[in-house]
Amino acid sequence: MARADKTAAVAALAREFRSSNAAVLTEYRGLSVSQLKSLRRSLGEDTTYAVVKNTLTRIAARDAGITALEQLLTGPSAIAFVKGDPVEAAKGLRDFARTNPQLVIKGGYLDGKALAPEEIRRLADLESREVLLAKLAGAMQASLSQAAALFQAPLAQAARVMEALRQQRVEHSGSASEADASEADASEADASEPDVTESDASAPAPVGDSPDEPAS
Repeated sequence: MARADKTAAVAALAREFRSSNAAVLTEYRGLSVSQLKSLRRSLGEDTTYAVVKNTLTRIAARDAGITALEQLLTGPSAIAFVKGDPVEAAKGLRDFARTNPQLVIKGGYLDGKALAPEEIRRLADLESREVLLAKLAGAMQASLSQAAALFQAPLAQAARVMEALRQQRVEHSGSASEADASEADASEADASEPDVTESDASAPAPVGDSPDEPAS
């Protein structure tokens, strides 16, 4: 490879390192061209899988400030540069390796932290970002529904109490009206009867000459 080509290759790899939040180094010995194409498709648009030269990759990694891969760059190497969800990329590599054991995961890094092969496998066992977001949205919706129920319950109880008080006031008003009417009737009855005084009751009947009796 000409010097200019090497310089361009190093610059391109350095850009990949800088624009990626994670990378996984693999050995692809024995994989055919069609298998590599299938692997790239399975990783999706947010992950670039590239066969690399170890020497140029070491230089590019140093230029980008990545030191986690330097000791792993031996043998036929290919790197998955992850710009999206690292969990999805780890799942894709793990699943492909299950059916294509020629693919060997050697290690990688995530947000600058070195990852051993077993850590990448554990990463693949995690739930993806989309699943976590869906669960979070469901939990938030459930919390909002519970909160709404908590707010509505006191309001409903208050409404029932107010209605009971209103009904009591209506019943009390009705009873008071009936009592007032009874008292009024009694007062009218008393007013219609003639007053009888004690003197009237004890006075003797008048005694006098009756015109029908002859004088003696």
